[in-house]
Amino acid sequence: MNVDEKKYAIGVDYGTNSVRALVVNLANGRELGAAVSDYPTGDLGIILDPNQPTLARQSPRDYVDCFMVAVREAVNQAKTAESGFEPKDVAGIGVDTTGSTPIPVDADGVPLAFQEKFKDVPAANAWLWKDHTSIEEAEAITKRVHELKNGYLDKCGGIYSSEWYWAKIWHCLRENPEVFDAAYSWVELADFIPAYITGNMKPETLARGICPAGHKAMWDADHGGLPSAEFLGSLEPKLVKYLERYAKEVKSADQLAGYLTDEVAAKTGLAAGIPVAVGAFDCHMGAVGAGVKTGTLVRIVGTSACDITTLPLDAELQVIPGLCGIVPGSVLPDAYGIEAGQSAVGDIYRWFELSLAPAQYTVGGNTLYELEQDASKLLPGESGLVALDWNNGNRCILVDQALTGAIIGTTLSTSAAETYRALVEGTAYGARAIIERMEEYGVKIDEIVICGGIAEKSPTIMQIFADVWNRPLKISQSAQTCALGAALFGAVAGGAFADVHEAQDRIVAYKSTVYQPQPDAVAVYEKLYKIYKTLHDAFGVQGTRSELYPIMKELIAIRDSVRETRRQ
Repeated sequence: MNVDEKKYAIGVDYGTNSVRALVVNLANGRELGAAVSDYPTGDLGIILDPNQPTLARQSPRDYVDCFMVAVREAVNQAKTAESGFEPKDVAGIGVDTTGSTPIPVDADGVPLAFQEKFKDVPAANAWLWKDHTSIEEAEAITKRVHELKNGYLDKCGGIYSSEWYWAKIWHCLRENPEVFDAAYSWVELADFIPAYITGNMKPETLARGICPAGHKAMWDADHGGLPSAEFLGSLEPKLVKYLERYAKEVKSADQLAGYLTDEVAAKTGLAAGIPVAVGAFDCHMGAVGAGVKTGTLVRIVGTSACDITTLPLDAELQVIPGLCGIVPGSVLPDAYGIEAGQSAVGDIYRWFELSLAPAQYTVGGNTLYELEQDASKLLPGESGLVALDWNNGNRCILVDQALTGAIIGTTLSTSAAETYRALVEGTAYGARAIIERMEEYGVKIDEIVICGGIAEKSPTIMQIFADVWNRPLKISQSAQTCALGAALFGAVAGGAFADVHEAQDRIVAYKSTVYQPQPDAVAVYEKLYKIYKTLHDAFGVQGTRSELYPIMKELIAIRDSVRETRRQ
């Protein structure tokens, strides 16, 4: 490591509601500055439409403005925290974002939403990852791939998602043809921010990351890169122009996207010319910041959840149904990155808080905390409830955004705390289904590391996860693991470390607390998980013939047994 001249790195993490900037000392891993800037446009930063509940867009202007605010504040904090901090000593900047979050741009790479004509048009803004308006298009893409047997989805779990790049672009043609025709190209947020802050914005030549290309746009080296013009043209001839305007090469996140411009440097208090790394998705960089490697599964838990692990490039790969992708270099540059996840986790908890929590919990202003305090007093199975975690559709392993949530077992005495705990348990069951699918297809998981806001704030939820999965859970040391991973990539791109492995060895750390599974809880959750899986397959897998009649009786029996145990 070369820390004599370049001692620091900056990671910028674009979440669903805000952008976070982190300044890290590369000699000791100390986090000198951490600042958050909330997106001001829409509802918690999201442009919604009450007539289209699956629509979720964001303002690209918010992305740019909040970058300047968050980075400037983090830099100012670093100056205060360490007297020797100098902006000229920043080795590099890394950026991670949500995805797939494509943005329609003009021939210069400028978002259409920057134009007065389009600024208030939802289709001209960024199509946030959680926008599921393109369900029909995703289904059509999946059907066509299987008809042609071209293998384009072999490494994407066999099903194309409405969360992803081509489905969203195609849907734009149907939703707003004027925006579609005006768009010269579409650029993922993970590619747009590095392009913007380096001035390298031309769609054909800006640095496109292998992470968004491989996991969301069907890029695959074995198939020559992106899907062919013939394939896209068979879906919709007008899609082909966007293929032609996509950079011919894709790069891993340890590579250079360019250098910080004078204008951005002036607005953030940094020095011009700082190296900027190629962008990637938040969960992928967060996994690196949490020490991902072969055998380690990193679960980033926030509004949604992502599961990331890796396999050696010489590993024998299988098609793993229902996963988001297996892409070389998308996480660690020298390994296959494996991605899965859930469309909603924290969003489900927040939905209950905002929409259904009774008045007794809303008076104090910290509803979720109060709910968790009461939920933590309950024993596993005591509520007699099982919830399906599909309130925002199912990302993995069913890949079906037309599914909805459900709670089975309610009675007139069911409490808010019981319901809330059942929702938490439901998200744990959904995660277990993902873990089991990976292991079923030969992906060995020796340890699980959790990071994200929920891991920091909720011991109750972490213990439920450990009990449902029957595995110990480690917690990443950094409260900003995604931003930390981005900073490490910035440092590598800037030459401060030889590679990502050296950066991880130097910086990554874990909290002393390890959540251990509790045998009594594990035994009850084994019974409840079997019920969850029966419901999961009955509602989510076409052609499944499940006997649902006993389920309510089984839940009552589990509930009564647990309550009797408490009385003893």
